[in-house]
Amino acid sequence: MLVKPANWTPFAPSGFAGIVTGGAIVFFTYIGFDSVSTAAEECRTPQRDLPFGIIASLVVCTVLYVGVAIVLLGMLKYTSFVSGEAAEAPVAYALKALGAHPFYRSVIVVGALMGMISSLLVFQYGQARIWYAMSRDGLLPKLFSAVHPRFKTPHWSTWIACFAVGIPAGMVDIGDAADLSNIGTLFAFTLVSLGVIFLRRRQPERPRSFRVPFVPWFPLISVLLCGGLMTGLTVITWIRFVVWLGIGLLIYFFYSRHNSEFARQTR
Repeated sequence: MLVKPANWTPFAPSGFAGIVTGGAIVFFTYIGFDSVSTAAEECRTPQRDLPFGIIASLVVCTVLYVGVAIVLLGMLKYTSFVSGEAAEAPVAYALKALGAHPFYRSVIVVGALMGMISSLLVFQYGQARIWYAMSRDGLLPKLFSAVHPRFKTPHWSTWIACFAVGIPAGMVDIGDAADLSNIGTLFAFTLVSLGVIFLRRRQPERPRSFRVPFVPWFPLISVLLCGGLMTGLTVITWIRFVVWLGIGLLIYFFYSRHNSEFARQTR
């Protein structure tokens, strides 16, 4: 039997703090679900398809990730994955330690590589649509909201995301890239949750195709959970995040603030 239940003891050796730290590190593997919402304008029936797509993607990913983790930690003791080859490629290492054929280990490595590539593609897909929406609102130059005459997609935003995000992502350490993605996305989710509370109070009469239930409780829970995960990230990640946040604020105050649709309407 490959899975030994005795290896699951102790179940959480690092306690609650270890769970928070681990959750903050692996959070980037769940980021793709929010990219579904960026394609709302490309859906035929977004009111029906988007909630189903978001919830279904989260459920499928959670079941797969939890299943792999349970099986992997049942195959070998958690202390076997602390460093070296085991930390860099844990599934392939576990198969090797149990005497699996090299072909099966190669399949696992190729599958992991394909998974990382698909994650990068999802990032670029979502980023291009975010830039498109920001440009349409005047927060970025009009180049970012240019639509291809044939394919009806934001082609310039896609190309810029490819060269400015995709290529550099392949040149940095995957751990550093994941941490930056984690803290940026968690911060964005925090702002979105606060925005839901603020807009629901300031503009309660505004028609909404999508409505968050149990406001303000759900958004407040989201803020607390995102903030808790952010505390599990390293100091160097916070420093890099503050630098990028500063660059974003400079762009906002020197360009976006004066060219946004909101600013034009209030002049």
